[in-house]
Amino acid sequence: MIDARYQVLVNDEDQRSLWPLGKELPQGWRSEGKEGSRQECMDYVDSVWTDMRPRSLRERMAAEGQA
Repeated sequence: MIDARYQVLVNDEDQRSLWPLGKELPQGWRSEGKEGSRQECMDYVDSVWTDMRPRSLRERMAAEGQA
């Protein structure tokens, strides 16, 4: 059995997703440059996506002094 390869995608809200390598990217998403096994990509996402709030919410809360 061949292990599936994935890439990590990111959108304008800094949200992450795993996507099969070689498959056309969905609209609004771009590759973050990390590729590997599902577990390697999940470990990467866990290490970089530490604040799950969308960017727009983080920015609004910071502007309101609620960081």
